[in-house]
Amino acid sequence: MAGLGRMYSSRREMDEHVFHPAISLIVPLVAIFAGAYLPRLAPWLIILDLPLIVVIFFAVARRSPISGVLTGGVIGMLQDLLLNQPIGINGMVKAIVGYIAASISLRVDVDALATRVVMNFGFCLLQSVLMLGIYHWLLQDVNVQVRWLHELLRAGVNTVIAIPLFFLLDSTKQQA
Repeated sequence: MAGLGRMYSSRREMDEHVFHPAISLIVPLVAIFAGAYLPRLAPWLIILDLPLIVVIFFAVARRSPISGVLTGGVIGMLQDLLLNQPIGINGMVKAIVGYIAASISLRVDVDALATRVVMNFGFCLLQSVLMLGIYHWLLQDVNVQVRWLHELLRAGVNTVIAIPLFFLLDSTKQQA
């Protein structure tokens, strides 16, 4: 009878993963510091958003909207501390992305390559729209200019970086 109960478990219970505490701490910190300091060494690397990639990965791997919000919020707030912008903007945006990514992962096979490509590309664009909204409507910054071609290129570059990074981080997953 115990086998039948296992057969009817939800997709979330079957695919939810946990990570060693060192992975959960080191990977986001490396992404945050690399995202803040690499553009200082090579200005063209400003197009990368490694913290966003890490938020998406952990949110879909854990399949918990609450965990996605917390992961995105903490990573975004730490990113804000290192960047020259109002504190809380990246925290809000990445918390929203984490929530949506984790929610989608409850219904969709997020381990498929095509899904990962579409998700990363879409969430990069969503982040751009949310940032625009915050700067334009909440902060009333009239100097905000959106270059959509640049945002599409940024989403593409981040997706190309995210896919091999996801496969590397997949090796650190442990069953819950």
